[in-house]
Amino acid sequence: MATCPPYPTNPPRPHWWQRGWVRYGALTTLLAISGLVILALVRKQTGTQGFLVGLGLAVLPVPLLIAAFRWLDRVEPGPWRNLVFCFAWGACAAALIAIIANSFATRWIATATADPAGADTLGATVIAPVVEESAKAAAVLLVFLFRRRDFTGIVDGVVTAGVTATGFAFTENILYLGNAFGTDQLTGDSGFASVTAATFFVRVVMSPFAHPLFTVLTGIGFGIAALSTGRHHLRRALLPLAGLLLAMGMHALWNGSAAFGEYGFLAVYGAFMVPCFGLLTWLVIWTRQRELRTVREELPAYVMAGWLAPAEPHTLTSMHARRLARQYARRHAGKQAARAVAQYEAYATSLAFLRQRGRKGRAGPDFAVRERELLDALWHRRDVARPALDHAARATAPPPVAPWPGYGTPGSHAGYGYGYGYGYAAAAYAGYGYAARPGGFAPVAPYGGYGHGHPAPAAPAFTPAWVPAPFPAHARSRPAYPSAHPAHHQPLPRRP
Repeated sequence: MATCPPYPTNPPRPHWWQRGWVRYGALTTLLAISGLVILALVRKQTGTQGFLVGLGLAVLPVPLLIAAFRWLDRVEPGPWRNLVFCFAWGACAAALIAIIANSFATRWIATATADPAGADTLGATVIAPVVEESAKAAAVLLVFLFRRRDFTGIVDGVVTAGVTATGFAFTENILYLGNAFGTDQLTGDSGFASVTAATFFVRVVMSPFAHPLFTVLTGIGFGIAALSTGRHHLRRALLPLAGLLLAMGMHALWNGSAAFGEYGFLAVYGAFMVPCFGLLTWLVIWTRQRELRTVREELPAYVMAGWLAPAEPHTLTSMHARRLARQYARRHAGKQAARAVAQYEAYATSLAFLRQRGRKGRAGPDFAVRERELLDALWHRRDVARPALDHAARATAPPPVAPWPGYGTPGSHAGYGYGYGYGYAAAAYAGYGYAARPGGFAPVAPYGGYGHGHPAPAAPAFTPAWVPAPFPAHARSRPAYPSAHPAHHQPLPRRP
C-alpha cells in the first residue's frame, strides 16, 4: 500500500505579493516617491539656494551619529540594508508624513480657534510629537516584524530607532536651516549674528542627539519586547507602546521649552535632556557589555562539542581582540579574509545569543534549523578565521603565571587565564600550537601549517577525565549534530 510523503512533493507557489522581490520593489518605490515629494516640498519652502545651504549644514552631524550607532552594534552587527532602510524611512517617509500631518493639523486648529499663534504652539507641543514619533516608530515596527532575526534585544532597538531618527532630523534640519538662510537673505544679517548661525548652533551643535534620544525610547520598548518570552503577549504589546508614549512626552517637553520663559530652553536642556542622554548612553553601553558576557558564558558548550577552538570564547569576548583578528587576516590574506573573519565573529555571537534564548525558553520553533545554519556558516570560514583568532588570543592574553607546585588542574594559571570558568587545562591548547610554557606561547605560522610543526610540551601530571579533548585544527571531519546545547535535550516551547 502506498503511503503519502511527510511533506508535499510540489509545495504550492506563494502568491505574487508574498515574493521577496515584490516586497522589496514596493518598499523601494514607496521610499523613492516619498523622497522626491519631500525634496520638492522642502525646496519650495526654502528656495534652491536655501535648500543647498541647509543640505550642506544638515549633513555634518549625520556621519558622527551613524558611526556612534554602528559602534554600539559592533558586538552583533546587523546588516547594512536594515540601517539604509531605517535612514531612508526617517528622511523620506516619516518626514513627509510629519510635514503633511503637522501642516494640516495646525491650519485646522487655527481656523477652528481663530488664533494662529495658539495653533502654532499647540501644533508644536502636542500634534508634532505624536505625529513624528509615530511615523518614526513605524520603521522600528517593520524591522521588528519582518527582520526578526536581526532584532534580538535592546541594542538592536536602540540602533534601529536611532538611525531612523537621524534620517528624520537630517531632513528637518535642511528645512529649518534653509528657512533661516532665507530669513537672513531678507534682513541682510550674516556671520554669527545671523539666524542661520543661531539655528545651526542650537540644532546641530547643541542638540544633534535630540530626535535620536526621543525615538530611542521607542526602540528600547521594542528591544525589551524582543527579550520577552512568547507567552507574555500582553507585555510584548504594551512595552513598545509605553516606549512610544515616553518618546512623545519627552518630545513634547523639548518643543514646549520655549514657552517656559526666557531661559526655559536652557533649563530643560541642562536639567532634563543632558541627564537623560547620559542615562540612556550608560544603559546602552551596559547592555553591550552584557552581550559580551553572554558570548563568554554560552560559547564554551560549542568548544566542548568540537565546533569552536578553545581560545575563541576568550577572543570573541574582547572587541580589541576581534579587531586584531580582522587586521591580522587583512594583512596576511587580504580584504576577503578580513571580511570572512568579521562574518565568523558575527555568526559566533549570534550563536551565543541563540543558545541563551533557547536555554531561557525564548527560542522559536526554528531553533534547531537556525543553530545548524550558524554552525555551518562557522565551519565554512574556520580555515581563514581560526589563525586570525589564534593570533588575537595570543596577543591579548595575560602573561602566563607559573602554576603552583603539584597543580596541573584546569584551575592553574597556565594558558589564557580562563581555566577557572571553563575548565580547560593547559594541555587542551596543545593541538593549536600555543600551549603554555615558561617562556611564553609557541609561535604559529600565519595562514599555513596552522597547528602543525609546533610540538607542545608535555601535558601536566594530572588531567581530569572530564576535561574535553580539543578539536584538532587540521581535522576535516565535521562534529556531529546535535551540539552540546541543553535545549536539544529539552523541548522548547513553541511560539503560538
